[in-house]
Amino acid sequence: MDYLLQGIFSDKSLAKVVGFFTRQADADIAVRRLLRLPGMASDQVRLLGPEQARLRARDLLTQTLEPQPQGFVTTLVRTHAIAGCAGAVLGLLAFGFLIATHEPAVLNSPLLAFIAIVGFGTTFGLMLGALAALRPDRIWVISQVRSALRRHQWVVVAHATDSHQTVLAQDLLESSEAQVVRTL
Repeated sequence: MDYLLQGIFSDKSLAKVVGFFTRQADADIAVRRLLRLPGMASDQVRLLGPEQARLRARDLLTQTLEPQPQGFVTTLVRTHAIAGCAGAVLGLLAFGFLIATHEPAVLNSPLLAFIAIVGFGTTFGLMLGALAALRPDRIWVISQVRSALRRHQWVVVAHATDSHQTVLAQDLLESSEAQVVRTL
C-alpha cells in the first residue's frame, strides 16, 4: 500500500510525525533516537527552534516541512489523472450496469445518459484528486508547528517513508513525553 501511495503522490515521505518539546535538550535527544530507527536517514529528521517562528510560511514549508516541494506540481497532475480516470471507469461501469438491467431512462436516450453518468464520475474523481493532492491533514500539522514555534517550543519533524516507520517514530516521540501530531 505504501508503494501505491508513493506512486500516486510522488513523494518519498508519505507521513509526518511531529513532536513538540519545551526544552531543546529533550528535542535533541529525540532527534538522536529517531536517527537510530531502522531505515531513518538524516534528511528525514528535522529540528526546528523558536528562531524559525519568524520565517515566512513559504520558507518554513520549503526548508523544513516539505522535503520535496518541487514535486507538488507532479503530485497535482498525477492525482488528478489517476482519480479522474478511476471516476470515469466507475461511471462506465455504472452506465454498463444500467444498460444491462434495461433501465428505461438510459435506454431511451443512451448518449445523454452516457455523457451524464461518465461525466459526473469523472468530475467527482477529479475533485477527489484535488483533495488528495492538497492534503488538508498536512495543512493542519503545519499550522500546529507554526503555533508551537511562536510559543517558543522546539519541534522535531520526522518524515516517515512507510507506515512501519511512521508507527515507530510516533511511538518514540510519545515515549519521550512530547505532544505528538501526525499526518494521515
